[in-house]
Amino acid sequence: MLADLPFTIASLHTAYGAGASAAEIVAECFRRIAAVDDPGIFIELFSPAEVSEAAAALGDFDPDARPLWGIPFVIKDNIDVAGKQTTAACPDFAYTAKDDAFVVARLKQAGALLIGKTNLDQFATGLVGVRSPYPAPKNALDPAIVPGGSSSGSAVAVAHGMVTFSLGTDTAGSGRVPAALNNIVGLKPTLGALSASGVVPACRTLDTISIFALSVEDAYAVFAEASAFDSQDAYARRFPATPLGPVAKAFKVGVPSRETIRFLGDAVQQASFEAARTAIEAQGGKIVELDFDPFYAIARMLYEGVWVAERYTVVEALLKQNPGALHPVTRAIISKAENFSAADAFRDFYRFADLKRIAEPLLASVDLLCVPTIPTFFALKDLEADPVGPNSHFGTYTNFVNLMDLCAIAVPMGQRSDGRPASVTLISKAGDDGRLASIAVRLHGHAGGSMGATGWPAPIPVERATDVSPGEIAVLAAGAHMSGLPLNKELTKLGARFLKACRTAGNYRLYALEGGPPFRPGLVRSEEGAGINIEVWALPKAAFGEFIAGIPAPLGIGTVTLADGTSVKGFICEPSGLKGARDITHFGGWREFVEAGAPPAA
Repeated sequence: MLADLPFTIASLHTAYGAGASAAEIVAECFRRIAAVDDPGIFIELFSPAEVSEAAAALGDFDPDARPLWGIPFVIKDNIDVAGKQTTAACPDFAYTAKDDAFVVARLKQAGALLIGKTNLDQFATGLVGVRSPYPAPKNALDPAIVPGGSSSGSAVAVAHGMVTFSLGTDTAGSGRVPAALNNIVGLKPTLGALSASGVVPACRTLDTISIFALSVEDAYAVFAEASAFDSQDAYARRFPATPLGPVAKAFKVGVPSRETIRFLGDAVQQASFEAARTAIEAQGGKIVELDFDPFYAIARMLYEGVWVAERYTVVEALLKQNPGALHPVTRAIISKAENFSAADAFRDFYRFADLKRIAEPLLASVDLLCVPTIPTFFALKDLEADPVGPNSHFGTYTNFVNLMDLCAIAVPMGQRSDGRPASVTLISKAGDDGRLASIAVRLHGHAGGSMGATGWPAPIPVERATDVSPGEIAVLAAGAHMSGLPLNKELTKLGARFLKACRTAGNYRLYALEGGPPFRPGLVRSEEGAGINIEVWALPKAAFGEFIAGIPAPLGIGTVTLADGTSVKGFICEPSGLKGARDITHFGGWREFVEAGAPPAA
């Protein structure tokens, strides 16, 4: 029955393939909306007839031509739809959009069906989800808890299974905090990867459209369809979506140290994060504790510094002409910009640069960060006593991310011991969206539990294809460039992604070369050889030249045959470089040699 059908892309496409019509799915979507009966979710819900007309225009089911064929979605009401009002949750600001936002147009072209526009913290200013002149959306799991913002309606709609995915926006954490509070995935892309054309800005230099979904796979599939360079957006950047892939054998994960981590006295949240640390280790992650004070200092600058003036540029005219049009808390926050001078702006820019310089070595020491998405939970009654404090606390682990030009994804991790949803956020450098999502798939699947408030089980992770895409070249790593080893960042900083761990054919010998650190192996073809444990990485072809330019003699790039008979480009050693080298073939591989204690791992 459609009433029991999970609204995931895979389930819906299976239903379509079995004969279900888009009109039937649209009707079920509206039935679910009516059943939840939360008037705070939507600012504008389109008519069933209008959506059914769009469904009929898709033609026959064809997921190859339209990867999101018949998939229902909603968008935050600071994103434009042609012929519809955009309010940003402020009726006096509302205007009728002439065109679809760039991302909305792409998703419609991919076959997705737009159902309506959702509620938000006014002008996307807030992380609690209740700063709206309209009724506040109810948290999908517990109506006593805030829904999270600013993308409140978008998150709640997905958590209830009304639609498959939704669009929010994220400046300070609006695409992650509501995900944690409603037990769903929140993908915060690299800045500029998704066009901001047709989006009411909060802080234009820091904004991105974000994606909510019940699963990581669905969120990333939407990201892949939405991601394209928009020459009309001055802040657009070329970060194409790389395929989801396997997780590397070893990777370093930075977490807040026990001295600097913050839970605001929530021992249950602390225990939940400890469990998440264990889960990450089970997937190959090596936990590295970091001093998070520099990140907290950067986070505070987003609302305490001059970036509030960016929000002011959006509403300046309205604030001067009709200040009562703004929500009182929103008005108080944005009005602080009137006290800043241009000199203050430069002082904050200098301060930010100093803090970023302190934080950068911490980021460089690991492959990614993992933090609690939120430090604790807040109830609606908490906001009655303090309308600002809880919002600030929600930004503890989110506010610094866009300021530092990082990408992130909030991942459900099952339930806390008290039944509330557990969530962590993975964070990495710009362009790492695919690698983060690949790890998130594994974490979400192994955490188990249900998706959102639906009761549908979290998807079981499947092994990913190990093929390279047309813009990539397979590169073999046999030594310190392998995952978790000292030179791996020479690959990952160029956008390389892990494909597989395997063995060479049986006619190679491995040597530990003289010199170091970094200590290096030499792989040499030999008739009296053996199979050597190695890794294969997919490297963007555009970066291949830069990569090989840094390879010192006696190493070079040649063709290496794998145990399955295929061949890849990889490190080989000139015979002249073996003078003084130690034959370590019997260890089976460089990682095994390092783990045996010689040479020391750098």
